Amino acid sequence: MKKNIYDYTLDELKESIKPHFRAKQIYHWLYIRYENDFFKMENLPKEMRENLSKEYQIKNLETIRIQTSKDGSKKYLFRTNDGLSFESVFIKMRDKKRNTAGKIIESEKWTFCLSSQIGCKVGCVFCYTAKGGFVRNLSSGEIVEQVVWLKKDNRIPPEKRVNIVYMGMGEPLDNIQNVTHAIKILSELDGLSISARRQTLSTSGIAPKIIKLGAMNLGVQLAISLHAVDDNLRSKLIPMNKAYNIQSVIHAVKTFPVDERKKIMFEYLVIKDINDDIESAKKLLKLLDGIKAKVNLILFNPHEGSEFQRPDLKRVKTFADYLINKGLLCTIRESKGIDISAACGQLREKELEDSLKLKCFT
Repeated sequence: MKKNIYDYTLDELKESIKPHFRAKQIYHWLYIRYENDFFKMENLPKEMRENLSKEYQIKNLETIRIQTSKDGSKKYLFRTNDGLSFESVFIKMRDKKRNTAGKIIESEKWTFCLSSQIGCKVGCVFCYTAKGGFVRNLSSGEIVEQVVWLKKDNRIPPEKRVNIVYMGMGEPLDNIQNVTHAIKILSELDGLSISARRQTLSTSGIAPKIIKLGAMNLGVQLAISLHAVDDNLRSKLIPMNKAYNIQSVIHAVKTFPVDERKKIMFEYLVIKDINDDIESAKKLLKLLDGIKAKVNLILFNPHEGSEFQRPDLKRVKTFADYLINKGLLCTIRESKGIDISAACGQLREKELEDSLKLKCFT
């Protein structure tokens, strides 16, 4: 089986490709030119191109489907070489802005939401990904190739930086080795050059691995999927809380190194009549006391088969205002892609269901 070329840092590639400057040239073709054919890497010797094509695979993903939202967001359904599927999301956070003279005063801002696994073991009751169960981890190269694909498909020049969030399918800390290796590859200065400070890893709260990630001191940002302020409710929403309760997660977070200019994000999925009351806001404020924190309120995105409902926006604003008035930084995340199977795993499950129907009728 051929090796995935995207699995390697530049130094790792230099170990097997001599002379070393050739590895740097390959990196340029892969991450600056977005080239996916060794034979088009014209400044490499012909014999080297032939050998590379025999040993390494560039095209490890193909798109099955792309859905585009009216707000410009895109959801990609990828197929792997072993015939499995997973999703990534391209989010345009801000359009280019010009002044009256036509000069650019603000450039575009993009965020890529990446998957780290096919399926997920955590089993959050509100998450569509859980419906499909866990299949396997994505390799470092499969994680990195998502970024290359999204940059190339959306014609984002190599010098333009993007933000990365590991908030797609899967629990990143359940795949910590491949995810952290992907973070290093993405941050290579001679490659995509996406600083670890622009990369945010979101976890449901595997406390020991939060501590392990912090000890690596990669510079990556941390987001905690909290969603509840007491263990009884959180265990119902996130069964893993029975193993790693809220206090163990908070303890782990307090060991995590935080950049002076950054805060640890706590994601709070607001569900109608479940966790949207002012008492929950008070408990959340107390829970995060002493932590350099930012709270991101996320309005639940309804999907087929879910027992939960989207909360009233006025109620969410009351929740946010209480935290802000008490000095805690809090934002309400603007919903993106609500019209394009926005819930994680929804597009994948639809594709699997359509395939099953097709097989039943053939």
